[in-house]
Amino acid sequence: MVLIQDDKGLYCPAGDFYIDPWRPVARAIITHAHGDHARPGCTSYLCAEAGKLPLALRVGSHIQTVQYGEQLSMGGAKISLHPAGHVLGSAQIRVEVGGEVWVVSGDYKRETDPTCDPFEVVRCHTFITESTFGLPIYRWSPAEAVMQNIYSWWQTNAEAGKPSLLFSYVMGKTQRIMASLAVFDNCSDSLYAHGALQQMNQAYRESHVFLPDAPNPLTMPANHDFSSALIFAPPSAQGTPWMQRFKNSVTGRASGWMRVRGRRRRLALDRGFILSDHADWPGLLRTISDTGAERVVASHGSAQILTRYLQERGLDTDVMTTSPWDESEDVQE
Repeated sequence: MVLIQDDKGLYCPAGDFYIDPWRPVARAIITHAHGDHARPGCTSYLCAEAGKLPLALRVGSHIQTVQYGEQLSMGGAKISLHPAGHVLGSAQIRVEVGGEVWVVSGDYKRETDPTCDPFEVVRCHTFITESTFGLPIYRWSPAEAVMQNIYSWWQTNAEAGKPSLLFSYVMGKTQRIMASLAVFDNCSDSLYAHGALQQMNQAYRESHVFLPDAPNPLTMPANHDFSSALIFAPPSAQGTPWMQRFKNSVTGRASGWMRVRGRRRRLALDRGFILSDHADWPGLLRTISDTGAERVVASHGSAQILTRYLQERGLDTDVMTTSPWDESEDVQE
């Protein structure tokens, strides 16, 4: 076996390293810097060069980087990282041992994103795929249309003198929306971002991703007028005293989970925008086919359903368990 699973995560015996380990290990290769894939405490980390600064915010130092496509040898394994299209620096990990090639996708999407490199198809014998949104109901509209809807919602609220509070994940989703909105008029002077987003926004800027200015609203004078503002905040800020500064505000959230009927109402939101940094159902099936994999292992989300669907179509499949703290919607959007 090229990769096996033990109590620390996904392990390569030939190379003596782990991919996105659950617990501290000596050598960790990280697909991307989201908290369910990158955990502190490892002796050393390897990631794609583009993802170094976001990963440093999660785990600190001891980070080695490689360019996409650059091949390394670790013991008896050959390693290379390839764009996953999920967030800045996200990578698929290609592992070759004795001529057998496995690819660990991490999280991925097939849509273009102005803040990260586009997904690259990597041919392999075994493909370990995420399946966060592995149900046929999950089908995304073009991102351009969603961004237009977010912009129109914001402008309508501004005309009514109401601040727009948009809840979006700290890494990836927020920056993707900010970069996408930069092409619209009246954007540069009216964006703000919660303090919890500032470090990640800066990491993106220092990684040469253009983001419009979005200061922390708490640095503004007490009488500052936010009536025409779009204010980004993490989902955890909803319902906290922080929101009291924005009188008559209208709330929205950008997430793939908004595709589920009733989710917006249960979260007490005024508006939900269906926008995910993960592949939808057609994207998962397309990617699995594109890899040419003879065996598919699914993890996260609806892995059982995806594998059953693939088995019925003749593929050799399996399910890989994940650590119990990996399934939170705050890290799977």
